[in-house]
Amino acid sequence: MPTLAVDIGGGSIKLVALSPDGALVTETLAEPTPKPATPDAVFKLIRDMASTLPPHRRVSVGFPGVVKKGVTFNAPNLGDELWRGVALSEKLAELLQRPVRAANDVDLQGLGVVRGEGVEMVLTLGTGMGAALFTNGALVPNLELGHHPFRDGKTYEDLVRDSELKRVGPIEWTTRVLDALAQIAPIFNYDMLHLGGGNAQNIRAELPDNVRLFTLAEAMRGAQRLWDA
Repeated sequence: MPTLAVDIGGGSIKLVALSPDGALVTETLAEPTPKPATPDAVFKLIRDMASTLPPHRRVSVGFPGVVKKGVTFNAPNLGDELWRGVALSEKLAELLQRPVRAANDVDLQGLGVVRGEGVEMVLTLGTGMGAALFTNGALVPNLELGHHPFRDGKTYEDLVRDSELKRVGPIEWTTRVLDALAQIAPIFNYDMLHLGGGNAQNIRAELPDNVRLFTLAEAMRGAQRLWDA
């Protein structure tokens, strides 16, 4: 029976079912994230969306914030005050009547795309900027790099988030992304950077040789691997 993958984002919530080998067995189902994104509203939407997909035996959830032992600690793009201390795994398991594991969204996506060789970083460009770090396939969880100061008193996320792409356009935004990569590379000295998220397609420049783009379909395989981590 498939694993249900749930990706909670600031702009949309996506669900897809995965076979035991990580292959997608349904089309990705997406709905706008409720406004305000209260836990009750988000959980109800996930339940309603899940009911339209084939039966599944377990659920993996990627959440846009720090998650420890299934409990959310923050949610910068959903509302910290709404999500501080929410027992995400427990509450969704009760609602869906399935075992649930939850992780930071980029941590989960990283499990789907890393190769397990050397130091690998995963960055996602969407509503904000997510980051994950792996060493020989082992995850360093909850790396909130996007909120670290970058320049001019602003964070990485402040400068490359979706609202800035819309404001300054893809050319200036691409310059900012490349500047961010140039800053990050000598800090983490990664062997490979996996770059994804809905806005990665807007990059208007050639990327360094050790940077590769990945798709959501690749990333969602992490939902299966979360149960093996």
